[in-house]
Amino acid sequence: MTGVSRPLMRQVTAVAAVAGCAASGSIAWVAHADDANYAPPCPAEKLATSADPAEAAAGHRGVTLTFTLVADADACTLTGYPQVHTGAGGPPVQAEPTLRGYMGGLPAGTETPPTVTLMPSQQARAVVEGMATDGTGKPCPTYTELLVAPPNSTATVTLPVSIEACQLQVHPVSETAAGTGRLPSR
Repeated sequence: MTGVSRPLMRQVTAVAAVAGCAASGSIAWVAHADDANYAPPCPAEKLATSADPAEAAAGHRGVTLTFTLVADADACTLTGYPQVHTGAGGPPVQAEPTLRGYMGGLPAGTETPPTVTLMPSQQARAVVEGMATDGTGKPCPTYTELLVAPPNSTATVTLPVSIEACQLQVHPVSETAAGTGRLPSR
């Protein structure tokens, strides 16, 4: 169709596909890898969450959280900030949602957390970070676990970690190519 925008054309195509499936008595989810609008939000039970070993940089400590689809899960989306609380190792601390920090987060100039479509070849990551010393230079507690819930969920998993911090920040989920821990090249 000439003069019709690509998003409108996708909506028309999706409506036609759903109408066709409904007429045949079956409903199918049509997922478009390039458009997060076509994949539903990820339910916690469809995700596996892991934490990389802590990294250190100039008095900062950081842990990268990775969200991966479980086997046979369909594409779904994550947007926003995971909920992160400390477990064993010190007093309870809740990570403060922050766009960017010393060890990670969104690039400068990006003010809105992205929507990441998870697929077998596409994971999401979020960085949790903090300072290893308090304002007076005293060492912070070493936490040995983090309680993590994916964005828009309250279902937590306990992850073994080792991170020294008095306060924590958590950055929004962003995409990473499966198995690399690195952002995909565009």
